[in-house]
Amino acid sequence: MRTNTWLRIIVSMQINAILFGLGTITVLSVPSFALHAKYLIPAIVVLSFGLAPFLALVVFPRMRVRTWGRQAWRQGDIISG
Repeated sequence: MRTNTWLRIIVSMQINAILFGLGTITVLSVPSFALHAKYLIPAIVVLSFGLAPFLALVVFPRMRVRTWGRQAWRQGDIISG
């Protein structure tokens, strides 16, 4: 498999975990959401699986110096500072 494919898969799994964790914490910490947790948590699972690959397309190119460029790598951006 190509390196870009591996990076997309790995970044997608990490983003999926973050989205699931944030959604679950939100549902369980808000009392009105906690009442409907048995419906909201499966929705969070589906949404995190659905959104993660698209968000990974934004993040994974930053992991390659050749697509980022050495000068831009040193300079940084809004995310990396």
